[in-house]
Amino acid sequence: MQTSFQKYCYQSAVASLVGLIVLGILWELWLAPLRPGGSWMVLKVIPLLLPLRGVIKRDVYTLQWSSMLILIYLTEGLVRAASDSVPLSATLGWVEVALVSLYFFSVIYYLKPYKKAAKKIARETIAKATEKAAK
Repeated sequence: MQTSFQKYCYQSAVASLVGLIVLGILWELWLAPLRPGGSWMVLKVIPLLLPLRGVIKRDVYTLQWSSMLILIYLTEGLVRAASDSVPLSATLGWVEVALVSLYFFSVIYYLKPYKKAAKKIARETIAKATEKAAK
């Protein structure tokens, strides 16, 4: 059974992932593209689409690997926030950093009870195997 905090973390993860996808599309096509009229950089949202279905379905494995994938976008957001000469683009970089951070911590806290349960099962299994080996 999920706690209300876990439900909040799940909803935050989904919202921030969708927000990152929308931000990437708007940023590179209309708001502040690298080239006037849009940029091929919009393709950077494709990797974000890969875990979307699994995240919506609450797949633990997808949530785990997507929390590592998302760190690429943290790096991009920090670089563009610190180095873009266009003020809107730099601001969008900070928005990206905020959304990535929200996603990352939401996933970590959503998965915490699952990880704790997995460790408990692993300890019990090792204890049983050790007990059998000792006999």
